[in-house]
Amino acid sequence: MFGPGIGVPELLIVLVIILLIFGASRLTEVGSSLGKGIREFRKAVREDEDPEPGTGVPNDKGTNAT
Repeated sequence: MFGPGIGVPELLIVLVIILLIFGASRLTEVGSSLGKGIREFRKAVREDEDPEPGTGVPNDKGTNAT
């Protein structure tokens, strides 16, 4: 699945160890904050790719987008 040495049983063991170390409540907090971070990153990338018209941001031709 993930290469010659890592399979489903190994991934399950790692997940159980992580659950024991952090606990269920902490894992939900980590997952929530990770999801928020990914959403913010995607939003920033989308805004960077599509500048709003009239912002004075140059387009590919070197002129300002209007």
